[in-house]
Amino acid sequence: MSPFPSPRPASAPRRRSLLASAAGAALLVGCTGGSGSGDPGAGPSAAERARARAARDSEELAARYAAVVAAHPGLAERLGPLREEVVRHAEAFGGARAGSPTASATGTASAASPSVSARAAGPGDGSGDVPADEKDALALLVRAERNLADRRARALLEVPGELARLLASVAAAGAAHVFLLTEG
Repeated sequence: MSPFPSPRPASAPRRRSLLASAAGAALLVGCTGGSGSGDPGAGPSAAERARARAARDSEELAARYAAVVAAHPGLAERLGPLREEVVRHAEAFGGARAGSPTASATGTASAASPSVSARAAGPGDGSGDVPADEKDALALLVRAERNLADRRARALLEVPGELARLLASVAAAGAAHVFLLTEG
């Protein structure tokens, strides 16, 4: 007879309890579907809220581009393609199609001359005035694009797969816009 006790009896209950705990945890994880589990009384899921916010942010950014173009018509050729891409981002998130830059700008820009600062919708950062100087107006767009791209990159951790991929793609496009706005 060995003076050391057999490890088998002591380990058997631990394995069973471990397996039972793991199975229970898997069931709990599988049962917690969140608020978007089809309950008609439940509010929108976190993914739906994130998608709506992303669409709204893109629409506001498109309005900011339109306001800059309205205040500085000389930038229209340079900013037009970027604005159109931002509009497509809003559509991808489920937002409404915005009108042409001049049509949307008339609703957000003042009727004053381009040298006077115009008011534009902004992504909640309080920087809605379009500066009279073109370089400052471009810097405004750079800040808006950078802030929005950073916010979307942080939101990736809180949304499911397909929406996370869309947010990552749009955040990368925003970073490319920053590069294009600061170049030349």
